[in-house]
Parts: sequence; C-alpha cells; structure tokens
Amino acid sequence: GMSGANIIILGVILGLMMAFDMGGPLNKVAYVFATTGLQAVLANPTTDATQFKIMAAVMAAGMTPPLGIALAVWLAKNRFSADERKAGAAAAVLGLAFITEGAIPFAAKNPLRVIPALMAGSAVTGALSMVSGVQLLVPHGGIFALLIPGAVTHLVPYLLAIVAGTVVTTGALLVTLPKDTSPVAANA
Repeated sequence: GMSGANIIILGVILGLMMAFDMGGPLNKVAYVFATTGLQAVLANPTTDATQFKIMAAVMAAGMTPPLGIALAVWLAKNRFSADERKAGAAAAVLGLAFITEGAIPFAAKNPLRVIPALMAGSAVTGALSMVSGVQLLVPHGGIFALLIPGAVTHLVPYLLAIVAGTVVTTGALLVTLPKDTSPVAANA
C-alpha cells in the first residue's frame, strides 16, 4: 500500500539500481525483487498490486540507459567514435527489448561521465512510472511486452516515463561528454 513520496523514492532507488551496473549485481537485485513480487501476487491474488508497479518501474528504468545512449549518438554524432556510432543503433534495439547491457560499451569507455547520466535518466523513469500507477504483469520483453493484451495498465504514462528518462539520459550525456576529436571522427 505504498503511496506519495515513498513510492517515488522506491521508483528512484529501483531506477538507480537498474542503471548503475547495467546487468550487474545491483541491476539483478532490482530485477529479482520485481519478479519475486510478481510471483507473490500470482500465488496470492489478494496481495497488494504495488508489486506490478515495481515490475513496471524496473523494466522501464532498465530500458532507458541504452535508449538514451542511442538518442545521444543520433543527435550528436561528433561526440562519439565511428565504432560507437555503429553501436548506437544496436543500443536502441537492445533498449527496446529491455536489455540494459546495450549501454555497457559506452559506460566502459568513460564510466565517470556516462554512468551518472544513465542513472539520472533511469531514476526519473522509475519515479514517473511508480507515481503514474503503471502496472506491468510480465517480467521481460521491453516494448514488445506491451503488445500482449492486458500486460500493462496506464500505457501512455508508461511510455511517457520511458521517453522522459531517455531524454534526461541523453541531455546529461550531451552535457558531460566531450566531442570526439580523433582523426577518424573528424572525417565522419
């Protein structure tokens, strides 16, 4: 029965966990917390529906790191190497499929600038998803899970949360990342 500031704080924490290590231990703890909650509701349907909200926040927050990177690559090619520009398209597809690991190559190259940007966007997404009361009844699939009838409630706020987090991630990346001054990038 969480509400108000508590549900926002939970959304922020889950978002931060999803983006901090992109598939690593903290990311997996948030994901297992969400999926375990789904199992609890399925085992006892009278359980609080907050578990479905947690699953929605976790999935949305896990999608925004690669989506934000893909958008940043598309908007500011001069800040990324030729290889990163190619990886940007793959990051978009991975993000849509809820595969947060699509952001790892970018974070590995410049972790102190990239990871905080990813965390900011995911925190916004998690909070917006939770405060909007979005519920997700499936544990994986990203945007493709939304094609399942009844899998998500409050679809428009859910998509807006994902877009908002993606935009925050992109904006933070464009502020923190310098232009790529390598000779290859200059000719691209």
